[in-house]
This record gives sequence, structure tokens and C-alpha cells, in this order.
Amino acid sequence: MFFILPCLDDFKKVDLRTVSYDVPPQEILTKDSVTVAVDAVIYSRIFDPTMSVCNVENADHSTRLLAATTLRNVLGTKNMSELLSERDVIASSMQQILDESTDPWGIKVERVEIKDVRLPVQLQRAMAAEAEASREARAKVVAAEGEQHASRALKEAADIMAQSPAAIQLRYLQTLNSIAAERNSTIIFPLPMDLLRGFMK
Repeated sequence: MFFILPCLDDFKKVDLRTVSYDVPPQEILTKDSVTVAVDAVIYSRIFDPTMSVCNVENADHSTRLLAATTLRNVLGTKNMSELLSERDVIASSMQQILDESTDPWGIKVERVEIKDVRLPVQLQRAMAAEAEASREARAKVVAAEGEQHASRALKEAADIMAQSPAAIQLRYLQTLNSIAAERNSTIIFPLPMDLLRGFMK
């Protein structure tokens, strides 16, 4: 129970629960001159009702404006690659700055999360083309390495077969067997290997 004097006392009710609100999308120019649209969400609570009423006119509205300004200032010092890959670090930095700034107002900023980073359509297409070119380059490198390993294996197999004429003959017969098993219309005339040795010499 408490009493107030009409026309002299003013009563304000303060919600001490944690509240969340969205920071409107901000058009930000990054450090490498790329325009992106970023929006975030802020979680805060009032830990000192007296300070939130006496030290600032509208604590909730002031915190929202400060969050939007801090979002623009922090992201303006980051490159686009850092903005996409280091969201947790940026959110932690924003949370620390906001918490220090709103402490005299009796407000505790508990958490900051970056919701979405929207890139221009032309930039998205350029990044997709760059990623596709990078994948194709890696695929060509892998294919070249495979050809290199295969050529080494064939050379070793050829050196081993050259030491044994019977192995070459068996390989020749195995090839004929595999071709005949396919039941195609290919006609093969077997030629003894001994007849070719004179021409090879």
C-alpha cells in the first residue's frame, strides 16, 4: 500500500521483465564500400526503475534509437566478408557498447542478435559467379591430379608387363574377352603378337 498526493505526486509503472524489440533495417555502407541492409533484435531489461525514470525521458524509445545508431556505427567499420562471417563477434561488440551506454539509464542490454543481412541483387549474382568459377577451378585441379596418378599407375603397369611377354598376351586375351561379353556388333580379328615383333624391331 502506498499513497500519492493528487496534483503533486506522479506515479509511473515500470516493467522489470526482459523485453525484445526489432531494430529497423538500416542501410549501411561497409568499409569496402558495399551497401547492405541489416536488421537486428535487442533483448534488454530495467534493473533500476528510479534511474530509468529520472535519468532519461523515455528509456525504451531512447534505447531503440541508440541501438539503431550503434548498429550503423559498428557495421560501418567492417568489411562485407567480416559482416557475413563474424556475426557473433559483431553482436557481442554491439551488446557491450549498448550495455555501457544504457547503464546510467538503469537498463541492462542482455543480448544482441543480427537477424538478416540483405545484399544487392547484382552483388549476389557476382558472388555466385565467383563461387562457381572457384568450384570449377578446384574441379579441374582434382581432375588433373587424378590423371597424373593414373598415368603413373599405367607407366608402372607397362614397365611390369614389359618384363614378361606372357603378361602382355594375357592382357590382350582379357581385352578380347571383355569386348566379346558386351554382345555388340564389333568384329575382331585376333592377330598373334609374334607376327608384330618383326615390324616392331
